Amino acid sequence: MVVFEKPKALTDAPLHYCPGCTHGIVHRLVAQAIDELGILGDTVGVAPVGCAVMAYNYFSCDMVEAAHGRAPAVATGLKRAMPNNIIFTYQGDGDLASIGMAETVHAATRNENITVIFINNAIYGMTGGQMAPTSLPGQVTQTSPYGRDVNTVGYPIKVCELLSSLDGPEYIERVAVNNVKNVMSAKKAIKKAFENQINGKGFSLVEVISSCPTNWGMTPSKALEWIDTNMIPYYPLGVYKDRSANKEGK
Repeated sequence: MVVFEKPKALTDAPLHYCPGCTHGIVHRLVAQAIDELGILGDTVGVAPVGCAVMAYNYFSCDMVEAAHGRAPAVATGLKRAMPNNIIFTYQGDGDLASIGMAETVHAATRNENITVIFINNAIYGMTGGQMAPTSLPGQVTQTSPYGRDVNTVGYPIKVCELLSSLDGPEYIERVAVNNVKNVMSAKKAIKKAFENQINGKGFSLVEVISSCPTNWGMTPSKALEWIDTNMIPYYPLGVYKDRSANKEGK
C-alpha cells in the first residue's frame, strides 16, 4: 500500500528554491490537485517572472512562460483559444500585485475562467529582497532599510480584499502554508479553484501567505513563526468571495 508518493504532475527536477522557502509546498499542492482531478493531460500552466520563473521545469503539464506581470493576459488568451483545457497561473506578489496588477484586476472583473495561484511573501525574492507591494508597514527590506514608511510609499496592497470588491470573480480565498493545519486548508482551496474552472464558474484566485527566510534574514523555523505573528494578522486568512456558496445560501 502506497502511503506517500510524488505527484505525477511534478517532474523529478530538483527545486532551485532557497532552504525553508515554501514555494515547494505550494508546488506540491497544485500538483496534487491536478492529479486528484485527473486533468494532467489537459492542463496548461503559465509561469511568471520571479522566484518561480522556472516552474516549467517542475510541473509535468504543458507550461508557457509569460512576460513580467502578464500571466493573467496570457492565461486569458490560452483559455479562450482552448476552452476545454485547464489554465492556471502561478505568480508572486511582485509579478501579480505590481507590474501585473492591471492584468489581474481586469481578468478578475471579466470573470475569466482561469485559476490563479498567488504567492505572497511580502518581498521581492528573486531580485534580492526589495520592498514589494505587499511588504508590511515598518518591514525592513533592501529598499526600505528603516522600515516601510506608509507616509511616503503608501500601505500594502491587500489583493483578496481588493478583488473581492469586484462583481466579476467567482472565488477568492487567502491561505497559508506555515503549519500542517494551514497546509491542509491550502490544499482544499487550491483544489476548489481548479474545480471551479472545470465546472465553468469563472475566475478563482488563491492567495498563499508564504515565507522567504533568505530575504527576511531569518532561519526557516523563525520565518514560519513570523507568518503567524506578523503576516496573518495583517493579511487575515479565509474566503473573501464565493459566489456559488452565496447562491446556495451557505
